[in-house]
Amino acid sequence: MVRPIAARLAQAVRPRRLPQNPRMRQQQRFASSTPNAEELQKKAQDTLQSVQKGLGRAFEAGKKFLGPVGEKAGNMLGAYREPLLYNFAVFREVLKQVYVAERLQPPPLSAFSSVYSSLWSRARNPQYWRELVRSGDLTKVGIYAVEAYGIFKIGEILGRRSLVGYNIQ
Repeated sequence: MVRPIAARLAQAVRPRRLPQNPRMRQQQRFASSTPNAEELQKKAQDTLQSVQKGLGRAFEAGKKFLGPVGEKAGNMLGAYREPLLYNFAVFREVLKQVYVAERLQPPPLSAFSSVYSSLWSRARNPQYWRELVRSGDLTKVGIYAVEAYGIFKIGEILGRRSLVGYNIQ
């Protein structure tokens, strides 16, 4: 039996007692610095409500986007759908916190321009190609080029949503 999400959240937020073993005793926090259980439970319930609203909107958008296939897939999940969607939402929020904590950011435009300028200068240099042929790395470069082209074509097929041509109706 799957317990309701509110009960699972309340259990996860509930303060736990430390072992009374003197060797394992840790420094205690003052009550003023830790929110009480009622505040934590209210915050968990508010979070749960906002997540459920977001999941409902996401599910409806997914149903509209995927049509009958998405609805059938959602129905096949049955009772597991709600916990899975909740766990994905939690995972997304954790990733956001990691992104902020690690101060992650996309590379600057100057990095892109330097990479492409070095690639272009190598491609125009005949000495570079002679060195590739002599070392035997030309096959490796060729395989990478075929992989890149294949990934590009797969992206095109997915973008068109058709294997050949566009569906014009």
